[in-house]
Amino acid sequence: MTTQQDRPGHAVDKSEPILSVRDLVKEFPIRSRGLVRRVVGAVHAVSGVSFDLHRGETLGLVGESGCGKTTTSRAILHLQPATSGEVLFEGQDLTKLGKEKVRRMRRDMQLVFQDPYASLNPRITVSEIIAEPLKIHGLYGRDGRKTVSDLMQRVGLNPEHGNRFPHEFSGGQRQRIGIARALALKPKVLVLDEPVSALDVSIQAGVINLLEDLQDELGLAYLFVAHDLSVVRHIADRVAVMYLGKIVEVAPTDELFERPLHPYTQALISAIPIPDPRRERERERILIQGDVPSPANPPSGCRFRTRCPLFLTLSEADQGRCVNEEPPLVPRGLGDRHPAACHFARVQDVL
Repeated sequence: MTTQQDRPGHAVDKSEPILSVRDLVKEFPIRSRGLVRRVVGAVHAVSGVSFDLHRGETLGLVGESGCGKTTTSRAILHLQPATSGEVLFEGQDLTKLGKEKVRRMRRDMQLVFQDPYASLNPRITVSEIIAEPLKIHGLYGRDGRKTVSDLMQRVGLNPEHGNRFPHEFSGGQRQRIGIARALALKPKVLVLDEPVSALDVSIQAGVINLLEDLQDELGLAYLFVAHDLSVVRHIADRVAVMYLGKIVEVAPTDELFERPLHPYTQALISAIPIPDPRRERERERILIQGDVPSPANPPSGCRFRTRCPLFLTLSEADQGRCVNEEPPLVPRGLGDRHPAACHFARVQDVL
């Protein structure tokens, strides 16, 4: 067993991935209006996404709103069945499982939702919310009450408050309730769908630190979906950048932020504020022009070319390659751990 240690007490098992996603596709049909609603097209929400997640690792999945991050996470969990592709959990393809096997699989893969206000049932107490997955899977038993109490304590909540309702807690406390509910079945993988985006900045740090402590203690693997690159830089071991349904760059976190290759990644990183006011005023930002194209009609070739600042500097022949040839996600000169989907990828200092 080989491990990679990125922060004190944090070990990533790199021997075999616990979760492998291969050529995942998720499309939503577009139907015509009228009495007979025919399928006239499709929204290409996720288009051939592939990545690995190892035990004890946090993989950040980042990109603009609407790029397909949440759809990818829900397709992995079979909440929205994939159109095609494979989702291998410990070597078993989840896309081919029946309902009962998928239900058992969810004991090992749990989801923490983005909105701590909407994701909790306001009509039942916090203890009942945390106990619900245990009861669904027949695991509550005689020790159920103690298990719920231990879970509340583990996420930093007072077990004596278990008889309260969600509206009696703050946003950060509600997200801790959601995390406790996700941990109830002792999962191996947590899919975190922007878990701190709805929280104040002062509260975000506490929740992120909790997630890191739980990962070190329980050996969890995280798929961390987010659009805030500052948060991702703090918690992720590797980062995968998505644009319009495709992954355009993957790299270890420090390498991605220090030597981004794809123009889209460079633009995202250049938008991160720098604490030094003088450097912030003097640096040149990389601006992306225009709106994100419709996923129902993505551009040919490179999907980012319609907004790419590098595209405008290329020769007519090179631009033709971007228009007609889709760039594969392959290493571009910085080692096998750093593939990028750009024909003309190059390192650029953006911070």
